[in-house]
Amino acid sequence: MDTLPVFNILAIAAFGLLLAVTGGIGYLTLVEWRDRRRRDRENKELRRSSKAKKRGARS
Repeated sequence: MDTLPVFNILAIAAFGLLLAVTGGIGYLTLVEWRDRRRRDRENKELRRSSKAKKRGARS
């Protein structure tokens, strides 16, 4: 009967680690998604400005 508290502590620790890892993965996914959107916006702006420069050089 003495092993029951040990198992409870191990189960709580395992659940806590599971939550920590899941939260970390969610955070990294969110940061990567935001960064990809920011890079896509920057690339769009660069393409727009380079097209405008090319168009202006032709005129």
